Amino acid sequence: MEEMLFYDRMQFAFTITFHYLFPQLTMGLSLIIVYFKWKYLKTQNEQYNHATHFWMRIFALNFAMGVVTGIPMEFQFGTNWAKFSELTGGIIGQTLAMEGMFSFFLESSFLGLFLFGEKLLGHKWHFVTGLLICIGSWASGFLIIATHSWMQNPVGYEILENGKFVLNNFQALFLNPWLWPSYLHNQAASLVTSSFVVAGIGAFYILSKKNVVFGKLFLKTGVIFGLISSMIVAVPTGDLLAKNVVKYQPVTFAAMEGIFHTEKEGSEIVLIGQPDVKDKKLDNKIAVPNILSFLTYGSWHEEIKGLDQFEEEVHPTNISGLYYAYHIMVGLGTLFIGLMVCALFQLIRGKLFETKWILWSLLFMMPFPYIANTTGWYTAELGRQPWLVYNLLRTAEGASPTVSSGNTLFTLLGFIGLYLLLGMLFLLLIGKIINKGPHNEALTENK
Repeated sequence: MEEMLFYDRMQFAFTITFHYLFPQLTMGLSLIIVYFKWKYLKTQNEQYNHATHFWMRIFALNFAMGVVTGIPMEFQFGTNWAKFSELTGGIIGQTLAMEGMFSFFLESSFLGLFLFGEKLLGHKWHFVTGLLICIGSWASGFLIIATHSWMQNPVGYEILENGKFVLNNFQALFLNPWLWPSYLHNQAASLVTSSFVVAGIGAFYILSKKNVVFGKLFLKTGVIFGLISSMIVAVPTGDLLAKNVVKYQPVTFAAMEGIFHTEKEGSEIVLIGQPDVKDKKLDNKIAVPNILSFLTYGSWHEEIKGLDQFEEEVHPTNISGLYYAYHIMVGLGTLFIGLMVCALFQLIRGKLFETKWILWSLLFMMPFPYIANTTGWYTAELGRQPWLVYNLLRTAEGASPTVSSGNTLFTLLGFIGLYLLLGMLFLLLIGKIINKGPHNEALTENK
């Protein structure tokens, strides 16, 4: 059973990690595209309209990849996680169906109009279709996060005699205290990814002396959006989400922060350290006393429960993985803020486009928001273990008993090979779009 559960989890982890590389860009990028189109309507500057077309091509390719890689996950609910679907389908099936019927079709329907209907619709209605794509994209994220939030903090439900979960309060599903901080945190993180990609490609154009006018526009836009979104990820959304973890999943918070033993006079915040789960300690740690208590409760000496206050059977099943995922996410988020502050400072001084170290840093940092988003989701999912529905349904109880570990491993290897090919094709096509650049030779210097 343990081997079967391991491969079930590995397959879902691999497919959803690969899948989320694409929606995390499209959700944030849709807002930036709407901004470019709005600026065109306001200024009638063709540069903004060509920027809209350029980024819409990248959006469309990411959207297509997201659809292709998202479908297998839906099937896994019926194959690898049939028992989970049977028991909780009355609740999670509603939000997932709404995501497919309303959000996805809203987004996909207007995508075609936005890509090919500008002349037919005119610029104002073209802007409206872009706005609807953005709304559909963000609504899709909301409904997925609503499902996730119910699994983290189940509300508005009852359990029937046959063990099935049913929803008895539809309103509670969308007023879940876990939902809104998670959703806003996730969307801001998506905008961070998009901003770094926009700024990174802008830096690439400036450094390569190709499409320099557009490079400056992309760099300026990416830096402004990037700083705002990076700050929102930290405060207030990240702060509120962490406080939710303290309130509803205190054992998870202890594991995230590496608190093995309760400290009565306030908890330190660990900057660096390696968890030794066997001996219940952190090796080689560098920590600042009492800061964690202040950030969590606003008091320097407030007690935060350690793992020693909870039964081992409810501890997260991978404490080391959870600890590292959380600290990588937080560390990168701090780095993003610092880099964007430096970039904005140089932008205000009028020297950003000549500051090579910032341009190279933004270009080099393009992949790192993807890593931060991925480790953020790993933190949420590893933190919930050993539960599928927190404190109600264990992960082992939701797996399909009739699907062998051999079958799951076989399909996992198939997914790895297929997604490797898809990833290479995606990078090839994205590279061609970036190399070709926006269509506006009149505005392009040193092409």
